[in-house]
Amino acid sequence: MSFTTASSLNRIGFHEHPLLKWYLLSFLAFWIATFIGTPDRANWWTENALTILFIVGLALSYRSFKFSDASYTLMFVYILLHVYGAMYTYAENPLGYWLKDALGWERNHYDRIVHFSFGFLLAYPMRDYFKNHFHWPMWVCWVLPVEITLSFSALYELIEWAVAEVFFPAQGPAYLGTQGDIWDAQKDMGLAFCGAVLAMALVSTAKRLAGNRRGDHA
Repeated sequence: MSFTTASSLNRIGFHEHPLLKWYLLSFLAFWIATFIGTPDRANWWTENALTILFIVGLALSYRSFKFSDASYTLMFVYILLHVYGAMYTYAENPLGYWLKDALGWERNHYDRIVHFSFGFLLAYPMRDYFKNHFHWPMWVCWVLPVEITLSFSALYELIEWAVAEVFFPAQGPAYLGTQGDIWDAQKDMGLAFCGAVLAMALVSTAKRLAGNRRGDHA
């Protein structure tokens, strides 16, 4: 079985897809481990609400559209980063503290890493979807993932505000993880936007270096 990309036409079903099965089993094992190991299960459920919606959405839409292996790989990495952050809360993530000490940062930047990864890792799957499900013009498939990343980032910040102020005030500070930065929301949105721009730029550059002048084979 070849590793498919956004341009590949041969996308097989789940039962014949060992890579996708491995991703699913690995994710479920890691997810359960984070639930068992979390010191704050109320926050874990709050953080993972969107994770559940994301996984259910992928499962329900699988028959109508199968992403490429490259897209599933990027989504797999992103969701692991997110659930690992949800285990401790982003502001208290051990990896973030290790990076803080190792690099001399002033704060735990794990939340920044995940927000950047939202754009960097999910822009390509969005492009995959727009290109192969809707068959939109190529310029739309390049630009729209960047625009949607910025829009979704703003929506997520609004959801965070609603959770913190309206639905679960007790979980608000842990869920937001601003760490005293009044511009936290704006920086998160900016990093996601930059991640998406960088992802599209890298894919475009790779295509050009591959010497493909006739069509889209990224």
